[in-house]
Amino acid sequence: MLVNWRIIAVNCQKISSIHINNMCCCKRRASLKRLKQHMPLGRNYSSLPGIIGNDIKSLRSIINPPIAKIRNIGIMAHIDAGKTTTTERILYYSGYTRSLGDVDDGDTVTDFMAQERERGITIQSAAVTFDWKGYRLNLIDTPGHVDFTLEVERCLRVLDGAVAVFDASAGVEAQTLTVWRQADKYNIPRICFLNKMDKTGASFNYAVESIREKLKAKPLLLQLPLGEAKTFKGLVDVVRKEKLLWNPSSDDGKDFERKPLSELSDAELLKEATEARNTLIEQVADLDDEFAELVLGEFSENFDLLPAEKLQTAIHRVTMAQTAVPVLCGSALKNKGIQPLLDAITMYLPSPEERNYEFLQWYKDDLCALAFKVLHDKQRGPLVFMRIYSGTIKPQLAIHNVNGNCTERLSRLLLPFADQHVEIPSLGAGNIALTVGLKHTATGDTLVSSKSSALAAARRAKREGEKKPGHNNEAERLVLAGVEIPEPVFFCTIEPPSMAKQPDLDHALNCLQREDPSLKVKLDPDSGQTILCGMGELHIEIIHDRIKREYGLETYLGPLQVAYRETILNAVRATDTLDRTVGDKRHLVTVELEARPAGTSSVTPVIEYAENITEELLKISQESVENGVHSACLQGPLLGFLVQDVAITLHSLIVHPGTSATMISACVSRCVQKALKQADKQILEPLMNLEVTLPGEYLSPVLADLAQRRGSVQEIQARQDNKVVTGFVPLAETMGYSTTLRTLTSGSATFALELSNYQAMNPQDQNALLSQRSG
Repeated sequence: MLVNWRIIAVNCQKISSIHINNMCCCKRRASLKRLKQHMPLGRNYSSLPGIIGNDIKSLRSIINPPIAKIRNIGIMAHIDAGKTTTTERILYYSGYTRSLGDVDDGDTVTDFMAQERERGITIQSAAVTFDWKGYRLNLIDTPGHVDFTLEVERCLRVLDGAVAVFDASAGVEAQTLTVWRQADKYNIPRICFLNKMDKTGASFNYAVESIREKLKAKPLLLQLPLGEAKTFKGLVDVVRKEKLLWNPSSDDGKDFERKPLSELSDAELLKEATEARNTLIEQVADLDDEFAELVLGEFSENFDLLPAEKLQTAIHRVTMAQTAVPVLCGSALKNKGIQPLLDAITMYLPSPEERNYEFLQWYKDDLCALAFKVLHDKQRGPLVFMRIYSGTIKPQLAIHNVNGNCTERLSRLLLPFADQHVEIPSLGAGNIALTVGLKHTATGDTLVSSKSSALAAARRAKREGEKKPGHNNEAERLVLAGVEIPEPVFFCTIEPPSMAKQPDLDHALNCLQREDPSLKVKLDPDSGQTILCGMGELHIEIIHDRIKREYGLETYLGPLQVAYRETILNAVRATDTLDRTVGDKRHLVTVELEARPAGTSSVTPVIEYAENITEELLKISQESVENGVHSACLQGPLLGFLVQDVAITLHSLIVHPGTSATMISACVSRCVQKALKQADKQILEPLMNLEVTLPGEYLSPVLADLAQRRGSVQEIQARQDNKVVTGFVPLAETMGYSTTLRTLTSGSATFALELSNYQAMNPQDQNALLSQRSG
């Protein structure tokens, strides 16, 4: 009997262990299934971060690698320099994709939007997390098109380093200058990658010289190409005096060999590499005192004895100080030079702890993160990308939004992998995370652990500001550091297919505005129509297409119009009185003010107060006066456009006791509008920087067409076999320019446009515009 009981007990144990194992397997399968459902069709992914086959690495090493091993980098360049192709190769060689994606085939990881795959361009910046030789890389592929400059700006804000990609046949191009200036603005160390070395017309020396001349940077040549254009077969590593040759029979570029240069087989190449290395050592020694001492002390007789590691450490310091930029080369499309680029990223670009963020001292170890991008997901709602500067973030954590002054709870924490996401339990400082559940967070918001934490940081910042005169405002700005959003230059009306669909359109536009702050939506007070304002033709076209595809709305766009501005040419005084009785309360205000042209260029009006305006009166009514002035300058007297470069001086303000702040604002606004109407008025039009690259034989017809478009040519340069025309052209004259240019040059020319400034229209053009608008 006892034996039978023992057998039954053993059998029960076996059954329960089998049941538990089955449950574990089911759970594992379910979790893998959850991961798989976010994968786009048609691509094979080798492994998501931390998942190798069906095994999971130590969670600590996956989710929170040591901060010294993290690299937050961006890939930036002019349109068509090969950013997305370079990103694809980086993902392939790091083991996160099993097949090579191609922009032309529309199957790249980071260009996952339908609009990106159709056009072969990057529109949204996409974040990808992967590992390379023990380092965690958070990489962001950014757009190169001028209409999406804000995408680049808001990503650079949270990066520690950047890779600037150049087309080796073109060198520095128009948008390269823009993204370079943006990187300068945020003090981002960068390295240069000369891509397309296999392209006809590729010239290593020309590209390096254009970096030196146009970007005013000091290039440090860490590599030399073996051949150019069709003869390009590999690289010379200048630091180690080795040659890297890719196997021509290898399809994917994984198979390459690294050989030391020898005097027997590579005498000429060794001589060239030695000269390049000596020049590199001298350049670095000029820029880094510590390295100079080392070179002059131990290795002054023979530079060949200098260890490569010492030189690499010095190059890292020079890159960090932004006194020079390392230059590498290769061909992403032909799978050459990407692995050495990845090594250079980990070796020369800084980790988060090497970057000096002044505001971190105020937060100590508390959470401080910056939301730099918002995406809308139909199932999960708003997805917020954030850079964690200090502290740790976990799911179900309550987070205080400093800018919005509200507290929200994030429900889930994800690791971004383009349009797929891996759920994780926590993430530490230095990382880029994706969060679900933050419904009120927008781009540029600072997120902290609690309101008291934000107040404590502000107090520390204030104390620091008092110690250093003139630093107080800077401290306050850094606590709420965000992204500058440019003013839109194009606008058009947008209408739903029927009035019943208007709420759906409003919802779609609200979601798109949170994703893209450079998109502005307003209501025309006269016609009641919805007006869409954007950064260019392509920007508005993409928004229209996304409303159709993502929200299922067939909307109608009105004709595209240019956002002009208005100003005044002389000083005018005006007086106005507002006397209203609302209920049993009398509201009486009398205002006298002067409107005049401002001495400096300013989009917002400059507001001044005469000496007779008492401080006591200002305390009560200053906010109302300023609101009134600002609202009056939103619509100019000529065409209803924004009024800029105007100074308003308040000379007299008489307020009856009990008058509301709204009535003061209304009276001031009406008085400013009266003054603007009486003044001599001027329309300002947006002027664009234009760069056209074209074959020499088409130069005459292109110049003639530019003259017809009121363009002014500044300079014509030679670039290899092409001509590069740079100049200015009014934005209104660029409508349909791409079609005209394609016709004139048989499709062989390219052009880039960027907003330069607003300039006064001549009287003839202004009158023509006014008569056209008045019908």
